[in-house]
Amino acid sequence: MRHVHIHVTGIVQGVGMRPFVYREAMAHGICGWVLNAGDGVHIEAHALADALDAFVAALSEHAPAAARVERVDIADLEPGGWSTTDEQGFHIVASQDQTAHTTLVSPDIATCDDCLRELFDPADRRYHYPFINCTNCGPRFTIIRSLPYDRAATSMDCFPMCPKCAAEYVDPLDRRFHAQPDACFDCGPHITWREAVNGNACGNSSATPAVGTTRGASDAIIERCVELLASGGIVAIKGLGGFHLSCDAANEQAVAELRRRKRRSNKPLAVMVRSLADAGRLCHIDDAERELLAGSIRPIVLLRRRTVGEGNGGSPDILALAPSVAHDLPELGVMLPYTPLQHLLLAAAASHDMHALVMTSGNLSEEPIETDDALAWEHLVAAGIADALLGNDRAILSRYDDSVVRVVDGDVMPVRRARGYAPQPLSLPALDGTTPCVLACGPQQKATIALTRTDSDGHTTCFVSQHIGDVENGATFDAWSAARSRLENLFDLAPAALACDMHPSYLSSQWAREQAREHDLPLIEVQHHHAHIASVMAEAIVAGRLAPDARVLGIAFDGTGAGTDGTIWGGEFLVARLTDFERVAHLRAWALPGGAASVHDARRNAFALLSELDLLEHPGAAGLLNSLDEQTRSITATMIERGINSPRTSSMGRLFDAATAILGICGQATYEGEPAIELEAAAWRALDSEIAHFPDDNAGYSASDPSWLDGPYVLDQKALFEALLGGIEAGAPANRLALDFHVGIARSSARIASDICVHEGIDTVALSGGVFMNRLLLQLLARELKSAGLTVLAPHTVPVNDGCIAYGQAAVASARLVQIASQ
Repeated sequence: MRHVHIHVTGIVQGVGMRPFVYREAMAHGICGWVLNAGDGVHIEAHALADALDAFVAALSEHAPAAARVERVDIADLEPGGWSTTDEQGFHIVASQDQTAHTTLVSPDIATCDDCLRELFDPADRRYHYPFINCTNCGPRFTIIRSLPYDRAATSMDCFPMCPKCAAEYVDPLDRRFHAQPDACFDCGPHITWREAVNGNACGNSSATPAVGTTRGASDAIIERCVELLASGGIVAIKGLGGFHLSCDAANEQAVAELRRRKRRSNKPLAVMVRSLADAGRLCHIDDAERELLAGSIRPIVLLRRRTVGEGNGGSPDILALAPSVAHDLPELGVMLPYTPLQHLLLAAAASHDMHALVMTSGNLSEEPIETDDALAWEHLVAAGIADALLGNDRAILSRYDDSVVRVVDGDVMPVRRARGYAPQPLSLPALDGTTPCVLACGPQQKATIALTRTDSDGHTTCFVSQHIGDVENGATFDAWSAARSRLENLFDLAPAALACDMHPSYLSSQWAREQAREHDLPLIEVQHHHAHIASVMAEAIVAGRLAPDARVLGIAFDGTGAGTDGTIWGGEFLVARLTDFERVAHLRAWALPGGAASVHDARRNAFALLSELDLLEHPGAAGLLNSLDEQTRSITATMIERGINSPRTSSMGRLFDAATAILGICGQATYEGEPAIELEAAAWRALDSEIAHFPDDNAGYSASDPSWLDGPYVLDQKALFEALLGGIEAGAPANRLALDFHVGIARSSARIASDICVHEGIDTVALSGGVFMNRLLLQLLARELKSAGLTVLAPHTVPVNDGCIAYGQAAVASARLVQIASQ
């Protein structure tokens, strides 16, 4: 006989771990107990040695699908150390909060198949209950207040279970055994409906919101919601991590009205469809994308549309979609329902011949997503954005947007890491030394934060927050602060060092500098593009694809990043380690008149670039010049000449913007990255139309100085833009020239990268930066680099855009702190 204490760590709370342990214990004849604690799941077990070995093996091999068992530590108990008083049975005992909060928390999980069958079974007592869940699915992180994960520590604490639910909760053989959000119509949350009357939500709405306390009342609310959507209305609908704004995705008038009210003129909108079959009627779907769509996370998946351009080809097999949902972009963001309410809504919508609903974040553009019913009414309905609000009385404790992912060459790449993924921790490279808890404050745009924790074995994990947004105003900075406090408090993390972007004006960096001074904490300022490359390196080191002390050539292409020389970087080639980097090549810099003004007006940026390249007199530039009035041209030229508010930039993002404006595809951005996104769309149209013409091998490849090893190599883009302007002058189609531009950038970048790698003795290239959101460029450049015999790394656990910066900062800061400690 053996008496042991077992400690299981990882994502082991909120995933049915204790019921699973109970069932395995009973199956193997184990006596003892299991409980939740702040540092994981604890078990005391008393059994024959062989049975105990089989039981321990099962804890890892057969754990619940949503669990992630990281360690199972076993310690033999001395005689007399056996704490149970009943050696004839196995028990789940009350949770304890006497340990450090080091366990992990499951992200929210989509409705499982078992609950879905019950949801649509008229004989089931939870038929049409909008909050049905079990041990294997439902809300987790968005409702948790503290650890250990028990009902009393969640926003379900105000819903005492009825006798039937309570009986399920304590029955070890029931699927809802210790399911913390378990509820039904009799005892759980209910949906609510509040509608503006005659377009007026201020003092002229329904006096008392309708509440779905019964099945009939709940069904009536859902039916009214669908009727309003079918008539062209816009509804704010509460989800797991916040509100969506929804309308009929096939109704062009409704979509256009949503865009007008939300102040989102051109940015593509995501849609939700009921099934994989309906998704397949909109887009091409491969096996990896199908798994993402229908899995337990259910993110928005960017898919290749079946048709591009106006209409949908007239095929009866293709779902109708309003043209302005994604305009003529080649990709569409699609997701399947992941909450019971969404399943009920999509089923009811189908009866009204609606097969796709727009589901976009419930906020004004650039503001945080709404989570509170009262504030959502005030900011979304009373403000005139939505016509009604479908809410509920279960509080959201953590704000979470939908995650966005895509599949590139068979690999999953996150675009926005939020619901379903965060805050699952990521590993950081093992270092020869102890690292303190680092708070990485992240970037300004697509902000996340990261906190590190090192265990007694030296393994460092990094908690990367959900996508927060662009930290450029008070509301978003408040959301940033709330996410930081949430992670610190939930996991008992006390930062002993800070990392931030070196940009002087970022709100998060300013906060970090103030905190470092006030609390006398070490502060590591990390150059933006080094953080980009470090994020890729850290992921590869953890995965064993890169040695911890390896050097790589990092290609960081994005829009904006403060350089060490006082200019704006963004087209950078860095020879990098985790601790440091050297800038070995970059785009030829040019003036950016008005700074942000030239980001929004790509024509001014293009004017400045052609001025720098001495190409304004080229006949192919006539269209660009004609798009600018004489006063704008004169003021812009004066600003450039005198250096008035015209920072120098080497940004690849701005280079793409300039090319788009010169081609007349998109001259002014209504949302971040719009010109470059439109340029890629044009290039895909060229490929789809089989008019592709690839430039010769030397296109776009020109150096300012052949003795570049004496300093950073400068990629002179003049040859590429001469070719572009020449194509315009010759009357070449804009789509073909857009494709030529992509190929020219890929080939010239690959060639200089190959030269650098040969000289530096490097065989690995890491790609990062928002420009690589461009699927075509990423695929072209990776192909060219691989053809040169180089290994190519791209991120797969964090986004390639600025959503990776906090993770990269944490990796750099940890490595530097160890380096400093060893000196």
